[in-house]
Amino acid sequence: MPRPRPPNAPTDEDALRPPGPLLMLLEGRAPMEYVSMLASYPWLRRLPRGDGHPVMVFPGLGANDATTWPLRGFLRSLGYVTQAWGQGFNAGPRLGVLERCAADLRDLADRTGERVSLVGWSLGGIYAREMAKEHPELARCVITLGTPFTGHPRATNAWRVYEWLTGTRVGDADVMAQIRIAPPVPTTSIFSRSDGIVAWRCSLNEPGPLAENIEVPASHVGMGMNPMALYAIADRLAQAPDPWKAFDVSGSRRWFFRTGAGGDAPVATG
Repeated sequence: MPRPRPPNAPTDEDALRPPGPLLMLLEGRAPMEYVSMLASYPWLRRLPRGDGHPVMVFPGLGANDATTWPLRGFLRSLGYVTQAWGQGFNAGPRLGVLERCAADLRDLADRTGERVSLVGWSLGGIYAREMAKEHPELARCVITLGTPFTGHPRATNAWRVYEWLTGTRVGDADVMAQIRIAPPVPTTSIFSRSDGIVAWRCSLNEPGPLAENIEVPASHVGMGMNPMALYAIADRLAQAPDPWKAFDVSGSRRWFFRTGAGGDAPVATG
């Protein structure tokens, strides 16, 4: 008997469909998200302070630590110990990249004596998930921003850039199967239906006791500076590790966030 398709799972047609031209154009709103972050900073600073545990932040494809500086500064203002990935521009998982990530994770955990929360933006989220799978004893939680860990790599508008930077072809069945495996720690995927780079269904965790999805109104390029995304990140990091609870969208939050599998609306393709 065939296995039933999970709710909102991408169809075969959707699996190869990246966001369309309209959504790509909407990526131009990223500078406004940065301005919105600055304007809302007094409000964001009043969010509950965390317990000071370490947070490691990974940038997206073709980006470096400068792109995560606003996010890391925000987390430091809430009391967390942050660490950038420190490997320059992210040109993909070349030889030694993931090994360096693992070494830095072990060093940070040793220096602080605590498990590390892993936050990754786009491709950086793949690194965060893989580090948590390889070293679950060192990982407190994983938070990804617009990360395409399911679906097909060509359901993004960045796959050609990835192939050019890495010299490899996307779509290897074994690699895709490995990436889809969920980390054994609390895992949050923050995604946007209006993402112009990654088809949003490629960022959906399957339902599970330690997995959740939080939808925010954001661009892909500006997600790490979007006030709603920052709010969700702060909420996830502030909770105690045990027992873990999913993001609460009751009260006024229901006007700004959605959780679950992203609802039943069709994929926006522009």
